[in-house]
Amino acid sequence: MDIEKVIQDLNRRFAAPLPEYYHRRIIFWHDEDKEFEDKLDEIQLDNAKLIALNGRNTFMIKKLLSHDDLINNYLVYNPLSFNKPDDDWLIDIKLYSEEFRADLISMWMNEMGLVSSIAMRKQVKHYRKFFNAQIRRAKIIAQEKIPTSPAQLHMAVMAAICDINEAQPSQIIQKVFCAGLDNDNNPVYQKFITFEAQDAFWAMVHQGTGYYAKDGNIKQLAVHLLLTASTRTISPEHLTNLEKFLSLSHQAYCYDFVSNWLRNKDNQQLYEIARYVEEEVNLLKKFNQLTLEDLVNTECFPCIHEIILTKLMTEINNQIINVDNITKIVEKRRTCVWYEEFVNFYEGILQVANMQKFFKEHSAGFHTAQAREIWKNYTEDYYKMDCYYRQFQLCFQKSLETSNILLDDLFKHVADKVEGLYSHWFLGELGNNWSNVCADELKNYGKILEIPQQEDFYRFRIKNANSRVFVIISDAMRYEVAATLAEELQRENQSKVKLENMQSIFPSITKFGMAALLPHTNLSVEIKNNILNVLADGQSTASINRDKVLKTTNPASIALQYKNIIGMKRAERSALIKGMKVVYIYHDTIDEASHTSDTAVFTACEKAISELKNIVRIIVNEFGGTNILITADHGFLYTYSPLTENNKVDKTSFNSMDVEYGRRYAIMQKGASPDYLMPVKFLEGKTEFEGFTPRENIRIKMNGGVLNFVHGGISLQEMVIPVIDYHHLRNDSMEYKRNKQKYDTKPVTIKLLSANRKISNMIFSLNFYQKDTVGTNREATTYQIYFTDSNGKQISDIQKIIADKTTDNDAERTFRCTFNLKPLQYNNTENYYLVIADEQGIQLPQHEEFQIDIAFAFEEFDF
Repeated sequence: MDIEKVIQDLNRRFAAPLPEYYHRRIIFWHDEDKEFEDKLDEIQLDNAKLIALNGRNTFMIKKLLSHDDLINNYLVYNPLSFNKPDDDWLIDIKLYSEEFRADLISMWMNEMGLVSSIAMRKQVKHYRKFFNAQIRRAKIIAQEKIPTSPAQLHMAVMAAICDINEAQPSQIIQKVFCAGLDNDNNPVYQKFITFEAQDAFWAMVHQGTGYYAKDGNIKQLAVHLLLTASTRTISPEHLTNLEKFLSLSHQAYCYDFVSNWLRNKDNQQLYEIARYVEEEVNLLKKFNQLTLEDLVNTECFPCIHEIILTKLMTEINNQIINVDNITKIVEKRRTCVWYEEFVNFYEGILQVANMQKFFKEHSAGFHTAQAREIWKNYTEDYYKMDCYYRQFQLCFQKSLETSNILLDDLFKHVADKVEGLYSHWFLGELGNNWSNVCADELKNYGKILEIPQQEDFYRFRIKNANSRVFVIISDAMRYEVAATLAEELQRENQSKVKLENMQSIFPSITKFGMAALLPHTNLSVEIKNNILNVLADGQSTASINRDKVLKTTNPASIALQYKNIIGMKRAERSALIKGMKVVYIYHDTIDEASHTSDTAVFTACEKAISELKNIVRIIVNEFGGTNILITADHGFLYTYSPLTENNKVDKTSFNSMDVEYGRRYAIMQKGASPDYLMPVKFLEGKTEFEGFTPRENIRIKMNGGVLNFVHGGISLQEMVIPVIDYHHLRNDSMEYKRNKQKYDTKPVTIKLLSANRKISNMIFSLNFYQKDTVGTNREATTYQIYFTDSNGKQISDIQKIIADKTTDNDAERTFRCTFNLKPLQYNNTENYYLVIADEQGIQLPQHEEFQIDIAFAFEEFDF
């Protein structure tokens, strides 16, 4: 500032009205750098006298201002500074006087609203290069809190360099990490050096994390910080030879830093840093020596997922399948970060545990004397094994899309074990017993007595319906897929859903199954152009003729294709069904996928479930439908591993008497007697042909086509046809009004079990209870649980509970969570709150009041 501007500012200050009760004005002009000492002679004031302190005249000036002259205004030029207020003889006069500064540092400090103290001026001078640009000073002004101490100013400058508005040490360190681990190539750290903030950065790091090195190294800081954080959940004794990277006295801060970042959506850089640390100190080798119990609660490092999975899959491959242990470990790990990267492996081995549990429950086999009893057991229980197998194969197929060099081969060996359990034991044992007990009835009647038949579907369910009926026929949707669909429909919709079943016509292939679902009195076959065609009362039942067959019985009927109507505009498809009493909708996602690839079948099942739920929504919301039946033409057998020659029947024994055959059935001329095939009465014996099928899951040898996905035979997976009876309940219906609580879908809730509401340790555990079981109208919900102070500020890490238990056993619906409080000062007279919040925000968060009584004092950052 030039001297003329100084004089103008001073004269303006002295000309200003005096404060109340003041009779004159004294202004101390502080100039510790003595920038204006040689220009005092140029200063001429209009209404004040100028006196200058020199270190030797303090008493004289104090006497002048306090005794000799109590009338005149004075400007006191002060180039002196004092370390302590007690050393300043004029401190009493300064307290009732005014202050003036004319140097650049003072202008900057005034602009930014900084406290004018010797210590603060010293730091502003230190950062002169940084503050020399208005745009950088603006970043200090824009921060949430204006610094009032040198330490806060250090952090404010570092925060401004990092382009963040909150000068929090953790955020500054995170920004440095995100810019790279190499000091020389880290742009943020290089700016620290440019503006001389690197020493402050390392001092802050040392105070918070305990890391210290003469020449600070970001890579070593990463190792130190993550390993120290991990000691919160893993015993330090398991980190032998890594003690130089640990600072247990700073464990709380390091854990809090890592935990917050882990829970941040933007944690990809932390993942890469964690991978670097794993490799740098060879954590994979060290952690491999630990037990599953030692590792299960730690999530700082992705390799822990790999180690846990390696150990579990190795046990499975060694025929050690601890169902409870696998279940508990997967339940714990799925609440950890980076679970999604390993989800297919975890969910896959969970299905292995489910299959093993099923095996133990049915280790005696499936030796039931009556066919209908096995049928009942399958539709109520046995089908679950098919579902577990499908879920495993889905996980296995997805795992092949994202390779993991440590886990891939192990998971493939697990898949081999699953094949043995499913194909050889389940399909073999169940298929063998089923083939034995149903053989006579199939030979004599072509069906199992006292079981609803697919051929009666239209007559019993459609013909005499009181209201409009929608029928969705999903090609090859077997019973276990329909069970999943029914469960989801019940849970997600305001409806009554009932899963029933019926026996498919033989052979269980599309043209026969589709014909059986159409209205008819009699089904017959004819050979035309060397192809066996199915007729309903003499009419062709080919896809192009099904609409005609429906209209023959009821003119107010229509047959539609899902793939056609789904692409139509709302008005177009609504016009199609206007006035119709019977609407058949044909859906072909599963069977179509089987013609493309064996491995696409189970993925197609998932897609089919989604599509079928969608068409139900369309029927309800657009067509006003309330009564919907979802069924199939046939089921299927599927095994991932190709069959050996021992699983196949050679067709050479057919002696050229075959009319039509597939992998799982043969239609032959009267009098045929093929080796190794079971006879099945064909169309009630009213044709000149006879039917045959392989036993169990055996296939007939033939060239081309698929081997893994087959149908046409008499296995339960092929023959059990699902019928989902879906009734949408409108809000004004009596059924809904009477049972509103039963049909309204709600998330399951959890509550705190622990009675103690006082916390006396930084690390502690609490128990929670899932009040409802998942099913019918209760859906699984994920909760985030953490502690806050009375102002709602989070004071602990976040724990997650995935409340998806389906068991009725109360003990199995409990969860135990371990919490870590942040390194803060706590007041034992204040209230703190446990917050239980669902991730979707559907419910209001629960708040449980707690007291915290911990003799812990966290020093504010000061360096």
